[in-house]
Amino acid sequence: MASYKIHVQQKEKVLHSIAAALRTAVTVTLRHEKKKPPIEITLLLTDDDQLKSLNKTYRGIDAATDVLSFAPGEAMPGMEADEAYLGDIVISVPTAEKQAKQGEHSLKAELQLLTVHGTLHLLGFDHEQPEEKDRMWWTQASILAQLGAEISGPPEDAES
Repeated sequence: MASYKIHVQQKEKVLHSIAAALRTAVTVTLRHEKKKPPIEITLLLTDDDQLKSLNKTYRGIDAATDVLSFAPGEAMPGMEADEAYLGDIVISVPTAEKQAKQGEHSLKAELQLLTVHGTLHLLGFDHEQPEEKDRMWWTQASILAQLGAEISGPPEDAES
């Protein structure tokens, strides 16, 4: 039976139980959106410097951020694209820690939110337009409730 493959790489270490909760967050998001295996995703837990560098390189914004998602690139000439590979999610653990403290919830809850958010971006969700944002925030809240997370989404005034 095919399954989801969720790779968690930790430049910034978190508890094993939190890493397991993030794998579950990806799985629940994929199931919520009725995406069937095989699907593979890499989740990188890293620092602000790496997120700032990636944000500048790929979005032209010279600042750290909490989460970025990267769909797989073009296949090399003569190679077939790996349709099972959905992409990469990169999360800044220090930023997540700050946001958790500000929101008065656990690091686990913040990382679950960011993981679900990044996975939804890989699935084509966006929040640039009000109707897109409403759909994404509703879906995110539904998934976080399914996970039993402490929070249902970002603060109302959050731009990301």
